[in-house]
Amino acid sequence: MSILITGGTKGIGLAIATAFAADAGDVFLNYHGDDDAAKVAAQAVSEAGGRPHLIKADAGTVQGCAAIFAAVRLVTDRLDQVVHCAVDAYATPILSADPERFARALTTNGASLLFLTQGALPFLPRGGTIFLLTSRGGRIVIANYAAIGVAKALAESMMRYLAVELAPRGVRINAIAPAIVETDAVRTLFGAGASSLVRHAADNNPSGRGVVASDYTNLMRWLASPQAEFIQGQVIFVNGGANLSA
Repeated sequence: MSILITGGTKGIGLAIATAFAADAGDVFLNYHGDDDAAKVAAQAVSEAGGRPHLIKADAGTVQGCAAIFAAVRLVTDRLDQVVHCAVDAYATPILSADPERFARALTTNGASLLFLTQGALPFLPRGGTIFLLTSRGGRIVIANYAAIGVAKALAESMMRYLAVELAPRGVRINAIAPAIVETDAVRTLFGAGASSLVRHAADNNPSGRGVVASDYTNLMRWLASPQAEFIQGQVIFVNGGANLSA
């Protein structure tokens, strides 16, 4: 088995990579620029029982996605799971956003799901699974989160359209929305307040704690299994009920 994760060398992407590593065998870790973090991630995947393959390419462009799958093709002709976790953490309100910069972030955070899915199709067998990582910022307004939130709303809608066309092929696509995790992207978006924001979310969660990696990786492993073959085109929140009240 094998898995491809865009944005797979840090944060949530790396947590997914290590969770799938032993079962997946080949773990393709796409990243954009941080070579040092990529080396650390490859070691973590190896220690978790997987065979890491680093792919440096921009998953937010058509050309970058083509390069990703060309690299995959050198190793295998099959991908059992594809995870879209890459993020362009452009922190901005929407009215003052730079239009070109906003459009680039919108493509990486949203529209590139299409590029990735189109590129993955020749590799995905019946029973294959695509995952989109999303957030509740696609449904509610969060300060300085417009370039991600708007894109996530776009990607969730696109996922539903893709699901209808993928289902006859026996391929599933679903979106996972974990509670806030302190990642490099979150620190970029919220600066010095990132840690306190994550602590506040945990302290005020109705389930009494913040999210841990196993909360969403265990779910994803189940969704990737035959037991979940009839779950298609859904957004699943993994946040202890934090989105259920104001």
